[in-house]
Amino acid sequence: MQLVNTKPRSSTTQNERRGPLHRPVPLSGHRGALLALAAAIGALALLLLLPAVGRAEESNPNNLNCIGSIKAGTPEEGSEEQQVRYSFYCDGPISGYQLSSQIPVTGIQSPPEVISNATKGPLSDNFSCNGEVPGFVLNCVGAAKAGYETITGQFAIEHKICAEPREDPLLTVVSATIEKGAVVQAIAGPFDLGRPLGCKADSFSGDTRLNPKAPTKKSRKRSKHKHSSKTKGKKATHTR
Repeated sequence: MQLVNTKPRSSTTQNERRGPLHRPVPLSGHRGALLALAAAIGALALLLLLPAVGRAEESNPNNLNCIGSIKAGTPEEGSEEQQVRYSFYCDGPISGYQLSSQIPVTGIQSPPEVISNATKGPLSDNFSCNGEVPGFVLNCVGAAKAGYETITGQFAIEHKICAEPREDPLLTVVSATIEKGAVVQAIAGPFDLGRPLGCKADSFSGDTRLNPKAPTKKSRKRSKHKHSSKTKGKKATHTR
């Protein structure tokens, strides 16, 4: 696997535009990025002439359900940055997906792996991922031609995965098919992949971006110290 742009460089490339880092924008602020992703996927569908899925009439691709999680990833050679491993699957085919982070992403690994949930074996389905580095959005275009195909990839962040604020990416998936010569697109999500697995619970545990909650305050209990009284020595009984 190849790690793309693990650190910002002084020169400007297509996937790297230097600028001041900003706080994450509201979900509506990523609408433009989603539209761009959908346009790229639509163009790909035209090139591949993907047929409509046979069960498209039975289910609405805008109502796909996806589930996933994140945890510490595999360290990359030559990089000291924290790798975040994401993994998810949906109950229908997708042509692309977007991960929206609330903390800066400093590197993107491409391509991700795609395996079948049924056979646990690798599939020929694949995706290509890119995004602005540093940035908050990761876009991937490709194909998971059936549902229940697990997609696993990595991206890098600057601080340790269990340090606050902890990563909590939102997933949005896109599908595009050709029906009667026209591209039909659908978008489902966002789905919250949650905070990292394997970290100790803290005051923010249970909090997610889609279901935020106030930090838990630990109540201080006064510790009662039991003072043990000095025991008097017992007189030894001498036997004759």
